[in-house]
Amino acid sequence: MTSVLYDAPGPRAKRRNVLLSVVFFLVLALFLWWIWRTMDDKGQLKWSLWQPFTTSDAWTTYLLPGLGDTLKAAGLSMVIALPLGAFFGIARMSDHRWVRVPAGVVVEFFRSIPVLLLMLFANEFYVRSTSVGSEERPLYAVVTGLVLYNASVLAEIVRAGILSLPKGQTEAAYAIGLRKGQTMTSILLPQSVTAMLPAIVSQLVVIVKDTALGGVMLGFTELLNARSTLAANYANVVASFIVVAIIYIVLNLALTTFASWLEGRLRRSKKSTGAVLGADDAVELNPSQVATGFGAGGGGG
Repeated sequence: MTSVLYDAPGPRAKRRNVLLSVVFFLVLALFLWWIWRTMDDKGQLKWSLWQPFTTSDAWTTYLLPGLGDTLKAAGLSMVIALPLGAFFGIARMSDHRWVRVPAGVVVEFFRSIPVLLLMLFANEFYVRSTSVGSEERPLYAVVTGLVLYNASVLAEIVRAGILSLPKGQTEAAYAIGLRKGQTMTSILLPQSVTAMLPAIVSQLVVIVKDTALGGVMLGFTELLNARSTLAANYANVVASFIVVAIIYIVLNLALTTFASWLEGRLRRSKKSTGAVLGADDAVELNPSQVATGFGAGGGGG
């Protein structure tokens, strides 16, 4: 059986693929076994190092509060960065130079600066120029840095997603009398969401992970910072790193799984029904201009 993209493997290719799969899993098993033996030789598998994670104190005192701060900073950053990125992405496509050029300068400027530097600058700004308290300051600095950097990246994602659509979509919208703003909000943005979603989710995962920079440099009490406090009290540095890494994996896997479900739902909802756009539908989209067009056509007949 032959596919459009490749020829179906024959008997020799199937045997080769099975052999390569077996070799891969053997190498992976040997690597995991080596890690296990190394940790065992170094005494990192002692129950006393892992036992704290079976009690509620390690979770309620350290890990869960740190996870809550991580989710708070990431959630605030996402809520602010997504609409801000969409705004600047659309502004970069404006026909007006006085809108397009400043938006491009802002996006390129903040996209070129490391997010950690933005966090440090924001922290110094809040220290010297505002009355934000010392307890709230790390959160404000982390969110500010994440928003400035990720909004600029999301702006490019939005712009690329819109530009990836066929030009015929825009021409068809103009043909039925839609203005540019209506074309953007009603035609282009809804269609480009599914194309942009994987890249947007990848950037949201980056936001979740980059909150750890605030814990390392600014003392923000996020998950990784809480881990260091826990490890200092229980002397289980390696074990705490592993547990926190698993938490990050589960958190980001949940985010990508939800995004995959949402993308599939959006694709299913956008499948064409085969219906033809009639005069009533056109009037509903843009009653003033379409009605004018029909009136002119009727008078000419």
